Amino acid sequence: MAKESKKEPKTLVFAWEGTDRRGKRVKGEMPATNMALAKAELRRQGINPIKVKKKSQSLLGNRKKKITSKDIAIFSRQLATMMAAGVPMVQAFEIVGRGHVNPAMQDLLLSIKGDVEGGTSLNDALRKHPLYFDDLFCNLVDAGEQAGVLETLLDKIATYKEKTESLKGKIKKALFYPVAVIAVAIIITAIIMIFVVPQFKDLFSSFGADLPAFTLMVVNMSDFVAAYWWLVLLAVGGLVMVLSNVWKRSPKFRETMDRMLLKVPVIGSIMHKAALARFCRTTATMFAAGVPLVEALQSVSGATGSAVYSKAVLVMRDDVATGQSLQVAMRQQGLFPHMVIQMVAIGEESGSLDEMLSKVADFYEEEVDNAVDALSSLLEPLIMVILGTLIGGLVVALYLPIFQLGSVVSGH
Repeated sequence: MAKESKKEPKTLVFAWEGTDRRGKRVKGEMPATNMALAKAELRRQGINPIKVKKKSQSLLGNRKKKITSKDIAIFSRQLATMMAAGVPMVQAFEIVGRGHVNPAMQDLLLSIKGDVEGGTSLNDALRKHPLYFDDLFCNLVDAGEQAGVLETLLDKIATYKEKTESLKGKIKKALFYPVAVIAVAIIITAIIMIFVVPQFKDLFSSFGADLPAFTLMVVNMSDFVAAYWWLVLLAVGGLVMVLSNVWKRSPKFRETMDRMLLKVPVIGSIMHKAALARFCRTTATMFAAGVPLVEALQSVSGATGSAVYSKAVLVMRDDVATGQSLQVAMRQQGLFPHMVIQMVAIGEESGSLDEMLSKVADFYEEEVDNAVDALSSLLEPLIMVILGTLIGGLVVALYLPIFQLGSVVSGH
């Protein structure tokens, strides 16, 4: 079968005026790929179009922003709330889509609304957009549609997405502070090396004496950075691009890097707890929705946020498929704490696996929150010491010859 290479037609916005079935004058806006389709859609809705024109788009005002996972989480909650209140699905999509501030999200939701309106199931309509709705999301919607409890499942999806986004925010908070401070330290050091040290070098040359080894080392580093700063930037940029490319293409590399990250003190502990929280939350949500455990674990493997845990979950899926209990499959991986395995065992024996996993997820989400706060408290003095040593060392290196000269003069 030949691969389809055609891109989807660009969706435009048309402003229209017309009359409805009662002859009343109405107007509004409509997304469509061309004017003929816009007019056909209006007629299908019982509106006789009088004037239809393409809406002009300003360069800044209508520029589409990227659709984020937070946008999808908010949409999930809005849709769940509206459907629980008895609003028909098509109308709910219309309301949420028209009211969204991001034009890209508007297009996405109105496109799904068009598919659902045309008779496509919500699950199939969502699967057309795998970039925004993963297998886990679609499987849960499918389970809700099959069982006739879509409103309940949408609420579970919304809760799951909100918890996941909250956890992701905590992880970013843990990593942002040290990365930001290190970046500032590198910038300050580069400024001192390129602009400040050369000024002192000219001053030192007038002394006519040998420089201390420490100062000489800093001066030589400054000469190199000043002469080859573009090469340093090029090398760093090239390294980042290569690593990013390898990260995307090589599962083995991702697993190796994740395994190394999990062994880093403090940070590794947070990543472990976050992966456990995601695993428990996702499995609980899928299992509560009535998705078979083997099928659920397939979706869970991509939701742990860790290549190491993802690989382990796929092995567990194969073990469970051969008749093994989940607790035994987890124990064999050596990644799950004894407490988690015991809670799963109790859940399996009592028939309340989803409830037990939800409790474990709550526990580890709180653990991540506490660990992030503890990390911030620990890093603040540590980063101050590192910055003080780095900047202080440069200042001492620059003033050391002046101190030596002063002692020689006072000695005479």
